[in-house]
Amino acid sequence: MVDEKGKNMKCLTFFLMLPETVKNRSKKSSKKGNSSSSSSSSKLPPVCYEIITLKTKKKKKMAADIFPRKKPANTNTTAVQQYHQQNLNNNNTIPAPNWQGLYPTIRERNAVMFNNDLMADVHFVVGPPGATQRLPGHKYVLAVGSSVFHAMFYGELAEDKDEIRIPDVEPAAFLAMLKYIYCDEIDLAADTVLATLYAAKKYIVPHLARACVTFLETSLSAKNACVLLSQSCLFEEPDLTQRCWEVIDAQAELALKSEGFCDIDFQTLESILRRETLNAKELVVFEAALSWAEVECQRQELTATIENKRKVLGKALYLIRIPTMALDDFANGAAQSGILTLNETNDIFLWYTAAKKPELQFVSKPRKGLVPQRCHRFQSCAYRSNQWRYRGRCDSIQFAVDKRVFIAGFGLYGSSCGSAEYSAKIELKRQGVILGQNLSKYFSDGSSNTFPVWFEYPVQIEPDTFYTASVILDGNELSYFGQEGMTEVQCGKVTVQFQCSSDSTNGTGVQGGQIPELIFYA
Repeated sequence: MVDEKGKNMKCLTFFLMLPETVKNRSKKSSKKGNSSSSSSSSKLPPVCYEIITLKTKKKKKMAADIFPRKKPANTNTTAVQQYHQQNLNNNNTIPAPNWQGLYPTIRERNAVMFNNDLMADVHFVVGPPGATQRLPGHKYVLAVGSSVFHAMFYGELAEDKDEIRIPDVEPAAFLAMLKYIYCDEIDLAADTVLATLYAAKKYIVPHLARACVTFLETSLSAKNACVLLSQSCLFEEPDLTQRCWEVIDAQAELALKSEGFCDIDFQTLESILRRETLNAKELVVFEAALSWAEVECQRQELTATIENKRKVLGKALYLIRIPTMALDDFANGAAQSGILTLNETNDIFLWYTAAKKPELQFVSKPRKGLVPQRCHRFQSCAYRSNQWRYRGRCDSIQFAVDKRVFIAGFGLYGSSCGSAEYSAKIELKRQGVILGQNLSKYFSDGSSNTFPVWFEYPVQIEPDTFYTASVILDGNELSYFGQEGMTEVQCGKVTVQFQCSSDSTNGTGVQGGQIPELIFYA
């Protein structure tokens, strides 16, 4: 068979009774008209059927293929927007009698049911006592999106409850999860993403959980790394845990001074204090531990006395490597904090000064920290009688990396006319926004070596984005300069690309000039 246009054959199956068989059957039935129906039917020959299948030439299209997503007509735009706005509020129904006609696909019609009382067969009371929100749900939709909901509503131990209380999930996080289940949309916010991850883990919605982890990884910084480290261990997310450690190690002092550090649990505190690769002064580690102890006293409803601080720190106090501090840091800091006993203070002073050192409960081996890597972008360097002069002009270059790194400083050339001192203002920008800067001096010995100039704290650099490295040097002597510059340099597992910067007013570019090295942690 063909359709009316004669183009596409329809996929149909016919069961045809052969004419000859029908004729023979009718004759035999007439001869034995007086026989019982049961006996006559048993003697009849079997009826033969011929199966004919007509194959189609085209695949059957779904609604989404037939009706591609496009903006509704102007007459319906206001109504559609109103319905979407309704779903942001709780317990709303669709007033229009033919609302289904506004949405061409099942996905869009299903999304209308999100947070909607229309046809709802279950309600959730979400949030802790005093901050609850009643949210409608549809068992079939929820069961399709979550194996936990499936077991809850259709499993062997399913309970037929019209209202389910969920005190351990925040309403905003539960709504974010429902929006994903109903609308196939992921809507995450920085202040609710952790709670959403908890909900996604609890109800086994893995794709939403993965999106939450990705969101956290991209928004990871020194300010939230310690809190996210604690949560990643709780949620058993090893990739996120590793990323948190990378940030904490490289930007340890910023992480330890952040407010989030005081919110971590005791187990996470111990793991940080044990860390060999913390890139921080031990005095900063000591002060961070005391700040955490003060907040922990408040959590345990204790007065923040020296005794109680030491009590909440417990054995974690001995993970602080006090004997590795500079003597001035110890004498002016830890020794006068009151957190140490008199015997401990005396023993540590003897550790610094005595030939025969006493045994200490504190770890006395310095942390290894991180070893900085250097990306050198020139294949050679040179000097000339009239170059390279500075006089307050800016040397600048743009760069991008393919993996997250932390820029600790720049390697700069020095004098080509013997030893000299330079004043350097280094700066790191992204799209015109200053991310880090520092003003310092360095002494060059007249060689063609590079000399490091450091930022106060390492600056986090995201992949696939160009950053601008700049330096303004002030010095009377001519200096070396690089030449035969490379546009791409491989440094270990990190690939660095370079391009010229419009901020450069002293001649530095990709092919030659200053800023021969980027110093970074990876």
